This record gives sequence, C-alpha cells and structure tokens, in this order.
Amino acid sequence: MEFAPKTDKPIPLYAVHESDCDDWIAGLKPEQQTWAKAADFRGAAGAVVTFSDAKGNLSMAAIGMGGAKEQSRQRFILASGRSKLPAGVYDLQDGTTGEALDESALGWLLEGYRFDRYATNAGPKAQIVAPKGADTKRLQIIADGEALTRDLINTPASDMGPQQLEDAALDLAKRFGAKPAVTRGKDLLANNLPMIHTVGRAAAQEPRLIDMLWGKKGPRLTLVGKGVCFDTGGLNIKPSTSMGLMKKDMGGAATVLGLAHMIMALELPIQLRVLIPAVENSISADAFRPQDILTARNGLTVEINNTDAEGRLVLADALTLADEDHPDLIVSMATLTGAARVAVGPDLAPFYATQDSDANSVIAAASKVRDPVWRMPFWDPYETMIEPGIANLDNAPKGGMAGSITAALFLRRFVTQSPRYMHFDIYGWNPTAQPARPKGGVGQGARAILDALPHMLGL
Repeated sequence: MEFAPKTDKPIPLYAVHESDCDDWIAGLKPEQQTWAKAADFRGAAGAVVTFSDAKGNLSMAAIGMGGAKEQSRQRFILASGRSKLPAGVYDLQDGTTGEALDESALGWLLEGYRFDRYATNAGPKAQIVAPKGADTKRLQIIADGEALTRDLINTPASDMGPQQLEDAALDLAKRFGAKPAVTRGKDLLANNLPMIHTVGRAAAQEPRLIDMLWGKKGPRLTLVGKGVCFDTGGLNIKPSTSMGLMKKDMGGAATVLGLAHMIMALELPIQLRVLIPAVENSISADAFRPQDILTARNGLTVEINNTDAEGRLVLADALTLADEDHPDLIVSMATLTGAARVAVGPDLAPFYATQDSDANSVIAAASKVRDPVWRMPFWDPYETMIEPGIANLDNAPKGGMAGSITAALFLRRFVTQSPRYMHFDIYGWNPTAQPARPKGGVGQGARAILDALPHMLGL
C-alpha cells in the first residue's frame, strides 16, 4: 500500500468519465481510436482499456469513471480498475485536483490492501507514482492507519485476544513515543474498574484496560475503543449464525488505534489519550449472569438483563475514567448494536454527538473524504427505557425498540463532566468486496473524524 518510486518513463493513466469519453477518444491517434472502439470502451465505471506501442510495449491505459449515477453511488471508482491493469508503474494524467484527486489516490492505495497472514494473497501489480497535487504524505499515513485497523479486525481471536490487542497498542506507542499503561486482572478491581473485570473475568486471558498518552501541548482528545476480542454472548450465548463474526467485536478498538496512528504520524498539535478496555466475553464458572446487578466506576448500578450487551459495560468504566480527566472532546467507537445495522446497513457509520457543531463538522468531513456517517439522536424521551427500577440502569432494555439509541443513552450516563462527547456505533466489516474495500475488516468514521479535528479542536 505505497506509491511507486519515481521512474523515467511511467505509463500514462487516464481517468475517463462517461460524459467525456467520446471527446477523449477523439483526441487519440487514429489507431488508438480504432482500438478503443473495438474494446467498446465507453468510460463505464471500472472499465479498463490499454494501448501498446509499435513494439508491443504497454504505452497508455485508461480507467472508466462512470456517469453521474455511479459517482453518487460508488466510492473510489478509480481503484476498481487497479486490479484489472497489467503490471507496471503508471502516472495519473486526468488533471483532477483537490478532493477528487485525493479520493482517487487514497482509493488506489487502499485497493492494494490484502490480509495475507495465513495464506498468500497477492495484491494488484499495477502501481502509480505519487500524483501531482495530491497530499500524498498524508494519504500514505491514512492508508497505513486503515491497514492497521483492517489487520487487527481480520485476525481471529486465536491470535488477537486481549494480550495481543495490548501488544498492538504497545507497539504503536513505542513507534511514536507515546506513554502506555496497562491495568490487568484483579488490579482492575483495585483501580475501580469493576465492570471491565466482571465482563472479562471468565476468559482464559485476563481482562485489561490499555491507557496510552501522547502529546504535551494543545487541546485534549480522548479516544475510547471497545476491545471485546471475542463475544460468545456470555451465558446468554449467541447462536452460531450470530457468533460467526465476533472476532470483529474489537472493531472499535482497532479503529481507534488506526486513528491514533494517523494523528501521531501527522504530528497533530493535540494531547491524545487512548483508552481500550480489552476483554473476551466468555463462559466459565465465574461468568457474570442475567439479573446480576453491577456497580460501575462512577457508582451507578446496572441490572444485567442480557450478558450479550457487554460492550456498553466495559465502555462505561473507560468513559468514566476519560470523563474524570476533563478532556476537550471524548469520542467512543464500538461495534455496539445490531440495531444500528438494521437501521443503516453495513456501509454507514451512525454516530451521536452532544454538540451540534461537532456533528456538523464530522458530517461535512465525511462527505469530503468519502467516509460516510449518519447522525442519530440522543433522544431524551427514551431515557426511561434504560431505567429498570431495581437499579439505576438496564444494560438491555426489553422490547427491541431503538436499540442503538438506548445504548448511546446508556453510554452518555457515564460522561457527565465533559460537555463534548461523540459515540460511533460502527459495524467494522465489509460483507462484500467493494473498490478499495475488500471483504473483511474495515475502518469506519476514522477518516471523517481526522478531517474534522481541526474544526472541532481549533487547530
């Protein structure tokens, strides 16, 4: 996932829109016109045509960018042609600038991602030199952060338990000079992080809270990521059809680490804190039970009406800890509810924000960088749905209504001192291959947040 080194004779590569295709073909040499027409190249999205010189060497290529409908429906269209091109080093010639150029360049990089830890999985052989006018250093950093997120999510729980997630965070901290601290096992109780301990105590690997600090000046941002490395559902065990993808239940932590990579590599002038409660929700003699009542770090009691609603429990303690530090902005990311997927599907990242200005900044950034999000409401009238009566809070309200909203309201109860809080209820998985997004783990919302940070934090 890198731009190719400069070369003396890169192969010209054109991005051709359907509306411009006839004019583009008319500008070619006669023999090239004949070939383009014979190949039925009309600029359709992802279509590829290549040209050879008199000696049979590859001399030029074009990728179709489609029409208005494809532009509105698809992202990273240029990337969809990368795997169809022959091996070679190409030079993008289309004259695109600004956001469109950055999208094409980033999509090209992301199309090169392959998860090859367990089997050979060769990526595309076509490369491009860094396109002129694109912020290629920034785009390379973003692609690297996204690759980290995808690798972490794609790795099965046999190799990505709480210990391995901790190792990944420590590696990131070492690379950028951040200061890490980890609280494990019964030390969680001694440090008043009881719900993280309760959720993870039944697993083979002990539960832990990963805490990482970076930066000494500037506004203070705290990222909190759900790190449930595998979720059986606990005693309310999931059916096999629901458990099959639960290696991705640490997608919030993976996305937070990818975003942290971007922030630190770009050397943004902020003070960053990353908090990751890392657990497995497993079953053993000391697993927590339905109808248990837990006491959170901030003293609120929580009735457990479903042990499969564990993510909000571990996040609650981490959010309370974050809130005690009074940062300028707290952002939590979690693969939290199936209700969010029912509402908006796998491609959109629903999010909640206590401040309209922050929400508007993220929405504008998401459109700009093609990282789609959708704002959901902290709907106060639903607060009664998370109040069971026997305890302060219910971790799984009955009825199945507004599941993503009630989960977000639950989390908001643990951010009481910091006025600016955002929560992303992401999916973290691409169910079908798309341009620049192969089937598997994927980051959602991170690029939108990164682009919005200057506006939200006044950088």
